[in-house]
Amino acid sequence: MSITIPANITVERTQKSRIQDVNFGSLEFGTVFTDHMFCCDFKDGKWQDARIIPYGPMSISPAAKVFHYGQAVFEGMKAYKDDNGGVFLFRPEENFKRINKSSKRMAIPEFPKELFFGAMHRILEMDKEWIKPGIGNSLYIRPFAMATQVGVSASPANEYRFYILLSPAQAYYTGEVKVVFSEHYSRAADGGVGFAKAAGNYGAQFYPTNLAKEKGFNQVIWTDSHTHEYLEEAGTMNIFFRFGDTLVTAPTSDRILDGVTRKSLLKLAEHLGIQAEVRSVKVSEVKEAYKNGELMEIFGAGTAAVISPISAFSHNDQTYDLPVLADSYASMLKQKLMDIQYNRSEDPFNWRHQVC
Repeated sequence: MSITIPANITVERTQKSRIQDVNFGSLEFGTVFTDHMFCCDFKDGKWQDARIIPYGPMSISPAAKVFHYGQAVFEGMKAYKDDNGGVFLFRPEENFKRINKSSKRMAIPEFPKELFFGAMHRILEMDKEWIKPGIGNSLYIRPFAMATQVGVSASPANEYRFYILLSPAQAYYTGEVKVVFSEHYSRAADGGVGFAKAAGNYGAQFYPTNLAKEKGFNQVIWTDSHTHEYLEEAGTMNIFFRFGDTLVTAPTSDRILDGVTRKSLLKLAEHLGIQAEVRSVKVSEVKEAYKNGELMEIFGAGTAAVISPISAFSHNDQTYDLPVLADSYASMLKQKLMDIQYNRSEDPFNWRHQVC
């Protein structure tokens, strides 16, 4: 993909970098940001005033519609640096398509492709020293758009702002990940916005997730809103189950996010000769497979988490501890995926996108 940086992006560099104040060996995910950010405004029916400026607070009216009606969408991407200093994105066109798909569902104007990639390249070139080499290190990229029009009438806004923030990152989850199968609360419903990365989707998950954390669990695996019989996805990850030697994940729908890592793992599994199925998975099937010794592993997959093995799951107040496998699909697939992302292996799928 050939990138031309639009001439209408203005740049204001920070007077003093903050990079020397950051302990890159001890990063809390999503709390440290680089020197610059990109922003662009939608006014008078078009995106305009594209600019890269020093990272810092923004001024916005308390009557902005985003606060009252939740018109906000976001994406999660990562940039990686190889051992030679090259900077790469992983399947960025998928993120671009998805943020515009989310925006359309939330009545937010779609963002131009040339401006999205031009701004992404320019700001990554400016802040590339914040990307540290080595497996596990990355730069998390957060594009997002929100309604900025002032007014509390219940209608779509006519003014918006688009941002790109950059945050150096290490592992999202550390240690064991334990999950609860949802029995009452739902993440999304048919015809809703579960497939979109809309801010409200995640805000509504926090209360039931807090209930799970009070019982010693990290995440909730959401079930269908009709019967709570079918497992769909976790709060920050798509979910994979391994029955014997077969990998299974739920199909995407109105309720389930079309994860970039998810679709990449399915393609990678096919390439490696691993049998993979996309089909509905019942809670009862998982529990029965556990009892029969056929449930080998469960793991989550997402941009932030990459792949996170699940050590235990709970349902009806009963906890099921999963075995620790020396040859798990989770560890093998994670290694293969990260070797592509960090330019340590061939990329037979043309997923890697070099920035500089």
